[in-house]
Amino acid sequence: MAAAEAKKMSKKRKATPEEEASAAPPSAFPQEVGLEMGSEDEGSDGDASPDDGEVDEFPEIDARSDTEDEEEEGDDEDEESVEEDEEEDEDEDESDASKDSLHVWPKPKTVISDITGQPKRVYPDIEPDYDSDSSTEETPNRVGNIPMHWYDDLPHVGYDINGKKVLRPARGDELDKFLKTVEDPESWTSAFDKNMQMDKPLTAEELDIIRRLQENENPDANYDPYEPTVEWFTGKGKEEVMPLSAAPEPKRRWVPSKWEKQKVMKIVRAIRQGRIVPNKPKTASAQPQFYAIWNEEPSTGPAPPPAPKPRLPGHAESYNPPEEYLPTPEERAQWEATDPEDREREFLPQKYGALRLVPAYDNFIKERFNRQLDLYLAPRVQRTKLRIDPDSLIPKLPSPSSLRPFPVYKSLQVPHADVRVRAISVSPDGAWAVSGDESGVVRLWEVIVGKEVKRWTFKGKVGSVEWCPRTDVSFFAVGVEDHIHFIIPPNLPGPVHIATQNILAPANLPPSPANPSPVKWSSVPAAQSSSDAPILTLNLPSSPEPPKQLVWHRKGDYLASVSEGQGGVWIHQVSRRHSQAPFKKVKGTVQLVLFHPTKPHFFVATQRYVRMYNLAEQTLLKTLTPGIRWISSMDVHPSGEHLIVGGYDRKLCWFDLELSDKPYKILRYHSRALRSVHFHPTYPLFASSSDDGSIQIFHARVYHDLLTNPLIVPLKILRGHAVRDGLGVFSVRWVPRQPWLVSAGADGQVAVWCSS
Repeated sequence: MAAAEAKKMSKKRKATPEEEASAAPPSAFPQEVGLEMGSEDEGSDGDASPDDGEVDEFPEIDARSDTEDEEEEGDDEDEESVEEDEEEDEDEDESDASKDSLHVWPKPKTVISDITGQPKRVYPDIEPDYDSDSSTEETPNRVGNIPMHWYDDLPHVGYDINGKKVLRPARGDELDKFLKTVEDPESWTSAFDKNMQMDKPLTAEELDIIRRLQENENPDANYDPYEPTVEWFTGKGKEEVMPLSAAPEPKRRWVPSKWEKQKVMKIVRAIRQGRIVPNKPKTASAQPQFYAIWNEEPSTGPAPPPAPKPRLPGHAESYNPPEEYLPTPEERAQWEATDPEDREREFLPQKYGALRLVPAYDNFIKERFNRQLDLYLAPRVQRTKLRIDPDSLIPKLPSPSSLRPFPVYKSLQVPHADVRVRAISVSPDGAWAVSGDESGVVRLWEVIVGKEVKRWTFKGKVGSVEWCPRTDVSFFAVGVEDHIHFIIPPNLPGPVHIATQNILAPANLPPSPANPSPVKWSSVPAAQSSSDAPILTLNLPSSPEPPKQLVWHRKGDYLASVSEGQGGVWIHQVSRRHSQAPFKKVKGTVQLVLFHPTKPHFFVATQRYVRMYNLAEQTLLKTLTPGIRWISSMDVHPSGEHLIVGGYDRKLCWFDLELSDKPYKILRYHSRALRSVHFHPTYPLFASSSDDGSIQIFHARVYHDLLTNPLIVPLKILRGHAVRDGLGVFSVRWVPRQPWLVSAGADGQVAVWCSS
């Protein structure tokens, strides 16, 4: 190739100026560029050509590409070098073809530059989606191989090649997916793309690979398992002449092993000493021997139990039974029409004048055979009778007298005019109690003397009342129909009254939240407020029943309410005047909710399960399975590590939250449905009330040692409420600073139980 190129250059040098002018293409520049430049090729060619004193002129610069020059030069060379060898022509054609194949970019356009006034080449813009190497990539999301759950809380899933956000595609719920599978027969041929967060259809090649993997075939469709074997090292002319290894042969190949000799000698010695005996040939005496099983020597063990004794004959089996044992024609016809398996007797009583007149018994052989079956199938297992003292099975519990104080008698009673009292609550200091009945009357009275201080009347029955747990303020919430009223009790100290008004009716209301809720807040100015009417009212979404539960957070800023229907759980924040529904969709109907006393956890009880959520992380921690058909009440221990759940099926389940999601202990001591359970905030006590009209008091001591189980001791059964229409005691609440209990029942009475 180098020689051919040298010949070409020499022939060009010898061409006349006229031929060069005729062969040279027209210049693209308006003015000639006079440049003189020496090159190494000129020097080398000058030595090879004859020196006639003439200097070769440098060719004019052409604005066209080198490819065009080379093509035209190649044409001139073909015309001038007709008489050259065929090998040189073939080399030139191959080189020209290879050069033409390399130029794959688009052709440029020649335009006049606005700045220099000279022509210039303008190439079309390269579109990355078609002309670049990344044209086969169809992934607009360029975030790379990162965990996609980082974008779970963001409206986009990544960024494209220009740095713009790739928005998250809309995805339907499970019902939409099911309808898509029904309507679109090709929906099953798609797979979820984590990078784009959407379903992408699979290609035919990918579906074929999946099919091959399911059928345990090779994923490669071009793989031939039956292709002929290629003989690489065998066959004619492929024999191995040289050894694979030039290492000398080891000595162990021809020297006997001393370790094997020791093993063999050890076996030989054992055979000589008789420790290894060869198998004896089988003879006729080695066949199994048959012997009588009853000829064994008497056993020293206890005797087997006797066989069941046959039933002794009665008057019906007599050949001359009394008249009352003889069947009537109707009884005989009924006995004959009954199936043999359902008959009371296998025979009918008959009367004969003498014993010699009695014929042979028809069922004699059958009864004898059944008797033999009884003897053959009779159990021969001797059962040891356990002799256990029943008192030893009762656990050793401390005496109730040593676990005082706890309530033992009814101290006072507050009537509600024969109307069911469903709600009751006690103030944090234990001095006041508030109760509400189904007629809409809410009463405030003193716990010590039972004197009524104030009464409020609402339109509709009261579903629940709950006192705020804060000690620097004093107010309580009342749930009536679709409203929650906040009421300030009378006779409060001045600083406490002012602080309560500033919380419930501040002068400067907080800004409204960005996402408004359907719960509306309305308050009365502090200057116009009074103890006769609510100072703050919450209007809840419509519900057929009033809020059946109100529960405060321990800090007194959050209030949770539970109403009937789906999505009836609301959490209200008093300081921001904002309400929100923590659950968009809840499995089952919510019965009760509770705040954890020390952690940001939230308990939600449905009909059969209790779920514990983390409000800070918005995750489900665990699901408790009490095994109750219908949950009616629930309370958490002040330590936050234990939970008690009561149900309408008379069960009370004690859960150790650190132990398991199954109950640690299940108690059944009420004769009817449980209505309320409550832990004492300071004393190791808890109480439960039932529709049987009784209240059970328990001592419940929880130990900080994880190896010690809680101590649960029944202390007292309090009876003082009458059962009306099958309903007993609705609610029980402990007095925070005293071992006293307040109860409300269906008989319209509110009682205070005190310790001795």
